[in-house]
Amino acid sequence: MSTVAIIPARGGSKRIPRKNIKEFCGKPMIGWSIEAAQKSGCFDRVIVSTDDAEIAEVAKQYGAEIPFMRPAQLSDDHTGTIPVIRHALESLGENGSLVSQACCLYATAPFVSPEDLKRGHALLKSEACSYAFSVTSYAFPIQRAIRITGEGRVAMFNPEHFQSRSQDLEEAWHDAGQFYWGTAQAWQEERPIFSAEAIPIVLPRHRVQDIDTPEDWQRAEWLFKALQAPGAE
Repeated sequence: MSTVAIIPARGGSKRIPRKNIKEFCGKPMIGWSIEAAQKSGCFDRVIVSTDDAEIAEVAKQYGAEIPFMRPAQLSDDHTGTIPVIRHALESLGENGSLVSQACCLYATAPFVSPEDLKRGHALLKSEACSYAFSVTSYAFPIQRAIRITGEGRVAMFNPEHFQSRSQDLEEAWHDAGQFYWGTAQAWQEERPIFSAEAIPIVLPRHRVQDIDTPEDWQRAEWLFKALQAPGAE
């Protein structure tokens, strides 16, 4: 039974065209994820699931495997992560490769570290859980969040917390969007990730960055370069 990294990387990115292989701080974005997986020492195989020949070629150049091409029905804007990982495991199984644990590692996660991947793997093996995935805390209490109404005015999502002090409110966390360790059985049964069957891997906020717009991309490159400076963490 093997342990694999599966990197989903479809070719149809809309907001940032060719996002998965666009150059980020000196190498294609997907290259950072592949290298982090390799350096972690956690994996018997590092696999990229893609429907795109160019992405497949770039991934191979960085040492990843492309044992299958992802079908079109799993490559549209509405397909979730879990069916993609399930398909990858089923495809590997059909070729005689049995998997015990699989880590879904996003192609657009340049801040992912080999050490965090190791932590996730260790927790998945030691705890009675189906998943272990990266999370980080919100910078501001979500209980005091506001929305802008259709009339251009302001309303609180939770008005009962108008008088609450920030320090009295429960800290909230969100998916860091980097990696998701899971047992092969959990992926294949499509168990929900956000549940009591999951263990959080807590990351500091400065190492978490969504990259969905050109502005996000520029900010991420600034932050990434700052973190490479001597003494930075």
